[in-house]
Amino acid sequence: MTSLVAAAYETVSDGYTCDRVVTDPSLNEKFVAECRRRGSTSSPSRLNRALLNLRKRALLPRTQSLRRTTFRNQDEYMFASEMAVRYLERRDDVSLDDIICDPKLASEFDRIAADIAPGHSPLEYRWAALRLRKSARLRPEILARIAPPTRVMSFRVDEIEAGNLPTDQGLYLFYASTELLYVGEAANLRTRLKKHLDHSDNKGLARWIWGSGTCELRVEIQVLDEKTPPKARKALELELIRSRKPLFNVKR
Repeated sequence: MTSLVAAAYETVSDGYTCDRVVTDPSLNEKFVAECRRRGSTSSPSRLNRALLNLRKRALLPRTQSLRRTTFRNQDEYMFASEMAVRYLERRDDVSLDDIICDPKLASEFDRIAADIAPGHSPLEYRWAALRLRKSARLRPEILARIAPPTRVMSFRVDEIEAGNLPTDQGLYLFYASTELLYVGEAANLRTRLKKHLDHSDNKGLARWIWGSGTCELRVEIQVLDEKTPPKARKALELELIRSRKPLFNVKR
């Protein structure tokens, strides 16, 4: 497969890097089609992974990596890409490479990012995620992997019906389109979230809600196994605070 993938890449890359070929829907469609023309029956995910592995092993011609990929105003959607990656990481136990190589996961990533910060292309969201990783902003959250959630959900706050919120223990993250506002933990997520929405928990977040309303506000809920000890739940909260630096959490 190595020589086939390398040849297909050289044929369709148009001088772009393999990262661009994998993340650009148009180029990636051409790459997969060229692999098919050369006789491959492997899935697009496997072909994309093989291409990335060739780059990591320095087996692609350097002369093909001449054209740069740059976008303006990435700050407008960088946070959306970060939240989309982290959401899928927690929900499905996948990596960024898993997401961008698998067309189904990549499409869901695009949808989540676009829901948070609409108006940008799939390539822009995906390229921003790669930039985040290169700048070490997607470092693994180790404790989160030790105590994975049983469910991960995301809601627009103005569409929440309290009766649909879980009563399990877990973590929650309030965020707007460009920043994480608050991270918390609770033995009963429904009870705690209702307090926030009644403006009786965390004055900083309450003032933000009063000033900005809830139409721009979202919450991600991570339900934990019922056997997770309270100390572990609090440790997970601290890890999220330290790694993601939400605006309204007290520094610990």
